[in-house]
Amino acid sequence: MLTAKQKKLLDFINSYFKENSIFPTYEEMKNALDIKSKSSIHKLISSIEERGFIERIPHKARAIQFKVNREKKNLTKIPFLGKIAAGNPIEAITSSFEQVSVPDYLVNSTHEHFTLEVVGDSMKDEGIFNGDVVVIKKSNNAVTGDIVVALIDENEVTLKKFRSFKNSIALEPANINYKIRIFGPERVRIQGILVGLIRKF
Repeated sequence: MLTAKQKKLLDFINSYFKENSIFPTYEEMKNALDIKSKSSIHKLISSIEERGFIERIPHKARAIQFKVNREKKNLTKIPFLGKIAAGNPIEAITSSFEQVSVPDYLVNSTHEHFTLEVVGDSMKDEGIFNGDVVVIKKSNNAVTGDIVVALIDENEVTLKKFRSFKNSIALEPANINYKIRIFGPERVRIQGILVGLIRKF
């Protein structure tokens, strides 16, 4: 059971993530709740984490991620379409008999959603690691800053941060060991936008 202030903070984290595809900083949380000290935010985050709604990632600027609430009444089942791997466009997977349970607050009835397993560490600095399951809202459009599932040249699917320019699209990794890739707009199709993440333990 959350207190009113804990729920207000969790609601803010959830709405911020849905709008920006990243988690808020402690400073942004402090300002949103009109709390004067960061230590008070730390205490609220700790209490929400203890109740199993979120978890913190050490040594990261936006060091929060959602955890699956194990109470079945708070879960929704959506398709699991396999791994994000070269040569497997999303459309090529015509059906999926496997489903994954995700928290209700990560999905809404007005959009289709699906899940994919992450392969590789190109997005690790966004807190997305090899083996994580990402929750994707199906969409053909994205705005700069979204983390997207992108189909390149109709044969390669990748999870990257999206940036749009006048005559090109940049797909940015979140790992200094990987290069930013630049494409003409006709070479990239957006398959969906990241709205959540599930980590297996």
